[in-house]
Order: sequence, then C-alpha cells, then structure tokens
Amino acid sequence: MKKAVLLFLFFCFSLIGSAQATFGVKGGLNFTFFKVTEGDFGTNPDIETGYYGGVTVDFPIDNGFHIQPELLYKGVGDFRFLNAPIYLKYDIYNTLHILVGPSLNYFFDFISNKFKVRADLSLDYDFSSKLSMHMKYTIGLEELSPNVLFLGLGYRL
Repeated sequence: MKKAVLLFLFFCFSLIGSAQATFGVKGGLNFTFFKVTEGDFGTNPDIETGYYGGVTVDFPIDNGFHIQPELLYKGVGDFRFLNAPIYLKYDIYNTLHILVGPSLNYFFDFISNKFKVRADLSLDYDFSSKLSMHMKYTIGLEELSPNVLFLGLGYRL
C-alpha cells in the first residue's frame, strides 16, 4: 500500500518538473451497482450510495491533451479504499473534457486481493476557471468488482 502511494506521488512530482501543473480538490457521491441473483427471479440490481474526496493534478501536454492523476479516498457501505486513476484528458471544448484511463484501487477492508485495476470514463464540465462538475463511470473488470457512477464537484487551487 505504501509502495503504491509513493509510486503515485513520484509519478506526480516527476511530471511537475516538466509541465505547468494545476492542482485541485474534488469530492461527491458514488452509486455502486451490485448484481444480486435471487433464485429463479433472475438478476436484480442493488445500488449502494457512498462518498469520495481527494486531490487532482492536471498536466497539459499539447493540443488539448492532458495527463490527470488523482488520489481519492472512497467509502461505500462498510468498505473504505484508495482510488488512483491516471487519466488521459482531452478538451472537447473549452469547458467540456473527456477523461479515460486505468483506475488503481487499494481496499483496506478486504482480507485477500486488496488491489484491483478498473477502467474509468469521465466527463468534466467547467463552470468557471476554478469550479467544475464531473461524472465518472467505473467498470469492474473482475467478477466481484461492481460498476460505479460518480457525481461531484471539483475546485482548482
């Protein structure tokens, strides 16, 4: 766990030296979609609401492309974990952005298999130069890894 956080921080600070970085904070609600099979009645979705909050760093690359790593603390029900997505961000328009990339997750509450990799797709909309709204969908790549929808706000420092 400590190695993953140190590697993430090293990655962020190595990019800071080579680009003009923008730091920010973000937070909001997440909606986790579990699939529960109940006998002969088929699959019924079960949704659980949680929260998240953390920090982001935006590194412009060229022609509307950016690298945006994040470090978020998330809670869903009884589970707590760290989420570190590393996004490739593209400016669709001045105020609208699409982000895609892998999402590295470390679960504090699991006994085994505490580390999971997921896929993220996100849209960000800038209300101003400081305030933005985002919607992110995370796809679980493993059998016991539910899909999650995130809705929240971001603030650039």
